[in-house]
Amino acid sequence: MKLLIVVSSLDLKAPFSATPAWWQLMKALYELGVDLVAAPYQGPAVESLWWRAMPNPARWQGEAFGALRDFARSLVPRRAADSAGVAADDTRSDRAVRATARALIAPIWRRHLERILTRERDFDALLFLTVPLNHLTGVPSYLSDKFDLPVFYLDGDVPASLPNMKGFASGFRIYQGADLSEYTAFISNSSGGEFMLRDLGARQAHTLWYGADPDVFCPVSTPAQDLDVFFYGHGREYRAEWIDSMIAAPSREMPEAQFAARGLNLGDIGAAIQLPYLSFSKLREYVCRSKLNLCITRGAHASVYASSSSRPFELAAMGACIVANPYKGFAEWFEPGKEAVVVHSADEAVDRYRYLLANDNERAAIGRAARERVLKQHTFSHRARELIDIIESYI
Repeated sequence: MKLLIVVSSLDLKAPFSATPAWWQLMKALYELGVDLVAAPYQGPAVESLWWRAMPNPARWQGEAFGALRDFARSLVPRRAADSAGVAADDTRSDRAVRATARALIAPIWRRHLERILTRERDFDALLFLTVPLNHLTGVPSYLSDKFDLPVFYLDGDVPASLPNMKGFASGFRIYQGADLSEYTAFISNSSGGEFMLRDLGARQAHTLWYGADPDVFCPVSTPAQDLDVFFYGHGREYRAEWIDSMIAAPSREMPEAQFAARGLNLGDIGAAIQLPYLSFSKLREYVCRSKLNLCITRGAHASVYASSSSRPFELAAMGACIVANPYKGFAEWFEPGKEAVVVHSADEAVDRYRYLLANDNERAAIGRAARERVLKQHTFSHRARELIDIIESYI
């Protein structure tokens, strides 16, 4: 199989949290024998051992567009989102942004992809990977018709990305004004999101959960587990309640325990200390230094059944003892009580923390069981095989 992929970014320094996941997914596709050609929608074309990179044909236009978009949004600040399910208004500035993107950027991408597909006639499918689809309206259907090629869209942010959610303050609103029917099928990270995508006009919808590469996310030896409770993530959006209930309040009530966090814009984290970001390898060390690792999933994902995110799989692959907030469908991936612990209040969090911190063997058993579950069912090799099966069903 040979795939042409338009990916949101290939630059790990760019502020797109899914980029490491797409690296892992594409690496796994390569390892299963898929020939990959990848072009980034934002930022530079980054070569790797696993794909051949094509240039971003609208890099300077995209960067200028992003600056203009941010300026337009700054004129009408959006309310901080502490809860899920608040529909995003389609403002006049949003419509102007889309019109500008379609007029300036979409034609450049259409010509660029057309040249690649004309030069290399052996592609089996075209995959758009979490790019702003309402900027490229008309491009997928044009290429599909001209080259008789199935065209897929993979959204890794469902349901937060959908119009009935507020979306992230820093992100694109990618569905307003888009035509989902011009894609052969939609693929997303959310089982519960499938019907939502069909309601928005998708002809077909499939689920591809996140996973982890266990060779990248693996346990590492540390001198000592000097942290008791650790959380890493960015932003309070959609999870303020659980940051308060699982970090701020317990850290004040448990002065004997060392709480730590690594992230930006987390707000009040009580008595927890902020750790500096040094590198990915340092984040892995932080996880392995901590006796308990928190998985605080944003409400948008936690409220829609089996809407996966990267963090549970990453932590489990590192053998962490995970303590999670309530998350619909979590049992699809990990068995509560055996492979992870789920708490429902600040009081329960304190109770579980104290119990687990006093029982080293039980913590270790939970971490081992979680990693074993990843190795059996949740590696990116599993996800790559599932993606190949989806695409092959349309070829």
